[in-house]
Amino acid sequence: MTIGAPVNRIDGRLKVTGDARYAADYAVPKPLYGHLVTSTIGLGTITGIDDAAARAVPGVRAIYHHANPLPVAEASAFFGTGGRSQQSWQPFARPDVRFYGETVALVVADTILAAREAAKLLNFEYQAQDPAAVFRAEGTESEALPDRGLSAGDIDAAMETAAQVVEQDYDTAANTHNAMELFATTAQWTGEEVTVFVPSQWVEGFQAGLATELGIPPDRIRVVSPYIGGGFGGKGTLFTWTSLVALAARALERPVKLYVTREQGFTTASYRAETRQRFRLGAQADGRFTAFDHRGDELSSRADTYVVNGAEATARMYHADAVRTEVTCVHADRQTPGFMRAPAETPYYFALESGVDEMARKLNMDPVELRRVNDIDAEPVDGAPYTSRSLMECYDIAGEAFGWSNYDPTIGAFREGDELIGWGCATAAYPTQMSPCAVRIHMDITGKVKVSVASHDVGTGAYTVLAQAAANALGVPVDGVTVALGDSRLPPGTIAGGSISTASNVTVIEQACASILERLGTTAQEMNVEQAFSEFGQNAIEEYAEWVPPAASEGAGKSLYNGRIRIVGGAEEKYVAFAFGAEFAEVRINRYTREIRVPRLIGAFAAGRIMNEQTARSQYLGGMVWGIGHALHEATEVDPRTGAVMNDNISEYLVPVNADVPHIEAIMVPETDTIVNPAGIKGIGEIGIVGTAAAIANAVHHATGIRVRKVPIRLDDLLPA
Repeated sequence: MTIGAPVNRIDGRLKVTGDARYAADYAVPKPLYGHLVTSTIGLGTITGIDDAAARAVPGVRAIYHHANPLPVAEASAFFGTGGRSQQSWQPFARPDVRFYGETVALVVADTILAAREAAKLLNFEYQAQDPAAVFRAEGTESEALPDRGLSAGDIDAAMETAAQVVEQDYDTAANTHNAMELFATTAQWTGEEVTVFVPSQWVEGFQAGLATELGIPPDRIRVVSPYIGGGFGGKGTLFTWTSLVALAARALERPVKLYVTREQGFTTASYRAETRQRFRLGAQADGRFTAFDHRGDELSSRADTYVVNGAEATARMYHADAVRTEVTCVHADRQTPGFMRAPAETPYYFALESGVDEMARKLNMDPVELRRVNDIDAEPVDGAPYTSRSLMECYDIAGEAFGWSNYDPTIGAFREGDELIGWGCATAAYPTQMSPCAVRIHMDITGKVKVSVASHDVGTGAYTVLAQAAANALGVPVDGVTVALGDSRLPPGTIAGGSISTASNVTVIEQACASILERLGTTAQEMNVEQAFSEFGQNAIEEYAEWVPPAASEGAGKSLYNGRIRIVGGAEEKYVAFAFGAEFAEVRINRYTREIRVPRLIGAFAAGRIMNEQTARSQYLGGMVWGIGHALHEATEVDPRTGAVMNDNISEYLVPVNADVPHIEAIMVPETDTIVNPAGIKGIGEIGIVGTAAAIANAVHHATGIRVRKVPIRLDDLLPA
């Protein structure tokens, strides 16, 4: 029985020895090197280009821009409209500049140093305009999205009759992906076919998007991405530069490598947009919630309407007699935002769980007990039942480990020397999502098994978990199973995002293995490999299987083969499926300097069947650490005058380090869910980050009496007025 066992990562040795090849590591013959040039204004038009000095740099092969464009056949559709691309327009298709840091040129040279030197010498003349790049700027445009809201009951009447009402505004900052692995693309043509090495969480989508932009059939494109050095959503949609690299390689008849710098990644890729939220909560004197009203404003680009609309999830967390949610897209002069770990839940649960804590204060109730009073079996909007909901079990287990029974709600009750000590808690939740996928499994008389699927390991341990699934289903040792991922030539798999992969891939693997066992006439428990194959009459067997979630729409299976994705789960018509958790934080704040530390963070999580305790714990802990960053460190600082990102490096874009995380603990709460999917699996990759920021903010209030309703919380937020 290998399911749940803490099996070491089967790719671990490759990674620690440097033998795991990431996109930028692939060697190609006689490569040329590309370098992006980005705009130095926040809005306007290019009026002139002086490239004489750039072309004079030895080794420069080509300089592409709007006046010398590459022949993109057609822009691939924006992912927010069902497409595959991170935005709806191609770089330097026109002389317009839509935001600061937009790609305006691509320089290709014999060496990376020559390409970068030429890029510095390339001179653009602009007719600049004043950008509206932040919420408060004059000139942004608000687009109400009434079809994205929820409504149940009479919200105004419920608020009117509530014994207590919390009504507050909460803000979350923009965050930028800063994965260890930088963005990169290598393109190599062989005749009329091209191989693209690119860090991708969705090789099938990249292949289809590239087919559109290159104007060639998908079967002439191979996308390779076996390892990803951190994805978290930032590598889930087709990059704007990928087809440009492929087109340059075709035009110059040489492979081309592009490395996007850390600084360029702040504006040429997607990010988590800032939000402004209005949260209202009404409750009876006994704590029962009567009214829930959550509205969000989210920033996006001028061209694309993209919102995460996290109130769709927050509205389903607790009892409420009446519910209303709204979301507005605020169009500004910025790039299009996109996925980032728990895209909707991370910003919106900060408001939800801060607001619940504020209500507990108003009612003089323990914040854990307030959540217990409002725990539910069916969500309040449509009345659909949860497939399983172990929220309060998580609170009980995490609370015991944290020592919550010693909680004193008095502000400033806990002190030690010059440190003010505060405790806080918050709910974490994430919808269980799935999508269609396929797999090919090959097994031979030696007992060796190969699992092939065009899904990905973004550092989560997918190679190991999928090997465990096959080994367990077939009754063979894990070390006899190899897994092939991250190649568009493999059977089409899921996008590695939204906590989709494990539930979907394990389900289809178990389905394929069941077919193999049926054909061999045996079971996993009775597996005798040589005898089974001897009676079968062949020395090898192969099974190709597809799985489509029952809730998927008609034709969802076909989407596997045209590079589209159909995601189901979360709140469905017949049921609601979420993983749940409870997080408890202790903060210590210096009474003089107001320096904030988080010496303890404990979370308990229930996510159905756990495939590997070791890799699961790693996912939970990683999410919680990022949650500390979201609460106290991370903010993409945009100059409202120019639209420029002012901290476009990891010296000034702050992230947590070891010293910021003295004690962190993730507890796995056993949970069996026979409804959510055949494998009984819920996602775990996103949930760890969700409750952390609110738990820390609530602890800050407990320590100081200062309620900070925005993240990140800075030292100066705690200074006396």
